Amino acid sequence: MQKNEYTAAPGPFRLMVVLGESTVEGGGWLAKTEERWADILHRLLETAQEQPLGYYNAGIGASVISPASPGYDASRKPSASERLQAEVIDKNPDLVIIAYGLNDMRAGMPVEMFRGEMEELIRRIREQLDPLIVITNVYYQPKYSLYPPFDSGSMEAAKTYNRILHDISQQTNCVYADVWRAEGEKAWVVHQDTVHANKIGNMLIAHAVFQATVHAAPGIAKNVRKRDAGTEWTKGCLNSQ
Repeated sequence: MQKNEYTAAPGPFRLMVVLGESTVEGGGWLAKTEERWADILHRLLETAQEQPLGYYNAGIGASVISPASPGYDASRKPSASERLQAEVIDKNPDLVIIAYGLNDMRAGMPVEMFRGEMEELIRRIREQLDPLIVITNVYYQPKYSLYPPFDSGSMEAAKTYNRILHDISQQTNCVYADVWRAEGEKAWVVHQDTVHANKIGNMLIAHAVFQATVHAAPGIAKNVRKRDAGTEWTKGCLNSQ
């Protein structure tokens, strides 16, 4: 292992922006904002990298990715694409988490149309910044027939969206966080409203995004490894190797 192995690696991070829908913003399904997965993720990352991490929550409930979404008229505005400049790019983050797809899928947005809009978000960010970008896949929900016009989704559509989000992450060199798998398709980690992750679901989601981010950003460990290098335990281990 070279001494400078982690020097140019992503992390430690300076500012994290989380762009997303209602589960990012939080709401009445949680007892307090600190239970939001983005807040939990912030605490995990700051603890791991052992230095301050700025955090901006850019979540809007009932939000869609762009005016192209069939759910746009009924959505809360502005959409992700309309607020990307002000709420992401202008803040100059070095870590961006994008959590979109659930509402667009539930509104019946064709998956290839969604792909184009997501790829455009990433292109616009990269045009001006060079952050680590993490894409979460669609959250699990046990029912899809409620809350029109966001009632056109299905388990099959959600899994199709997740395959597309994985493909996008591979093709655009983004990190893929599998929050669907973390939730395990368990109804008891979703609030009784059948849409939003409850406190436990948010914990599972946060740890999935944390794991994916750490795996992609070795620099997060720089301060811990520097701290550990000076201990008697480490010195003894290195001398015996």
